[in-house]
Amino acid sequence: MTIGSRHWAIAEGYIPSPGSEDDSRFESHETACLLNTNDVEAHVTITLYFSDGEPVGPYRIIVPPRRTVHLRFNDLADPEPVPRETDYASVFRSDVAIVVQHTRLDSRRPALALLSTVAFGQPDD
Repeated sequence: MTIGSRHWAIAEGYIPSPGSEDDSRFESHETACLLNTNDVEAHVTITLYFSDGEPVGPYRIIVPPRRTVHLRFNDLADPEPVPRETDYASVFRSDVAIVVQHTRLDSRRPALALLSTVAFGQPDD
């Protein structure tokens, strides 16, 4: 059984300032959780879209067969780092069906805020 889609979008993206925590687990971040239930690796590209600039990408990610990758947008560096405190959206394209979920940790205040949503999956043709 195939689970997921080959095309996904997260319309909401924003990496808050780092916050006040010294522990990197609690640093403000955006994460895309990618699930590949296939028997082959998934080759994923990510393109970022901004309200005031040209798209950036592709960022290239490989998700091994029957595995998950929790990818922090903060760690993306090639072709360029994702700017903090800047609105963006992201589009994921994969050569096999995957599932994408979005999570943000905002640690700017002592009471941490965590949100998580499933991305929009475009039905495959």
